[in-house]
Amino acid sequence: MSAGWATRLETISVQVPESAVDLYEQAFRSVCGTVGFFRDESNGLWQIEGVKQAGVAEGELAAALALARAISGVEPELQRQDTPADGWLARTAASFPEQRVGKRFALRGTHLPVAKPAGRLSLLIDAGVAFGSGEHGSTRGCLLALEKLAHRHPARILDVGTGSGVLAMAASLLFHRRVMAIDIEPWSARTATDNAKRNGLCHLMRVAVGDGWRQKHVRAGRPYDLVFENILARPLCAMSRRLASGLAPSGRAILSGLLPAQARMVLAAHRRSGLVLERALMEDGWATLVLKQSGYATK
Repeated sequence: MSAGWATRLETISVQVPESAVDLYEQAFRSVCGTVGFFRDESNGLWQIEGVKQAGVAEGELAAALALARAISGVEPELQRQDTPADGWLARTAASFPEQRVGKRFALRGTHLPVAKPAGRLSLLIDAGVAFGSGEHGSTRGCLLALEKLAHRHPARILDVGTGSGVLAMAASLLFHRRVMAIDIEPWSARTATDNAKRNGLCHLMRVAVGDGWRQKHVRAGRPYDLVFENILARPLCAMSRRLASGLAPSGRAILSGLLPAQARMVLAAHRRSGLVLERALMEDGWATLVLKQSGYATK
């Protein structure tokens, strides 16, 4: 990842209420290589931070923030701070210890010794990748949900919004099956491809750049027995009908990237499309939903 950055980086940040988190996160992701967010316990607001090349894509950032303000009605002050590239990468590595998730998975940064923990499926992840390292509650929630589906042995697997490729890699290791992984961001697709190579999984993962269910290779692979969609609440709602039509009758979908307050909205959209809740998990303040076909859809 370090090779893709200019010498000078900056961290941009805002504080927003929970209702505006997904909009501002999406705005940051349009220009930032990495985005993170956490709840500030002192005031109840959510701090959203992103790292970008200083002075680059300023017009795109302004437009994305203006759209987030217009839709949410929230107008936070944008903070900026110079972030030396070497210092940022060092802090990222230092804050990324081995992540053990559930009983089956272990995620390790490239800065750690190569030793694999006994009895676990181990994935090696670039320490410079912030989202998808296993630390985020939505990633952990998806891995926990996947662990509970280990008995199902799905044949066709899709990961929409693959990011670092962690979920696609975990599924390919667990089931020894090929996985279609797709992300709308070329940088994310490159990261997922690099991680697949790093873990010797290129023969089991097909990574593509595209707009989820609209991508022809994704449509051609339907119906899927297992689908991951770890993205944002509003895109999840918008894709509900395409997910329902692309999921096999006995298939399961694992959805995350949503706050607990957004779970009802996301579930309602999918119920209208003929999917029902099988299981809900809460992990570090993030909701993960496991859905299945109900056999009918409302108009």
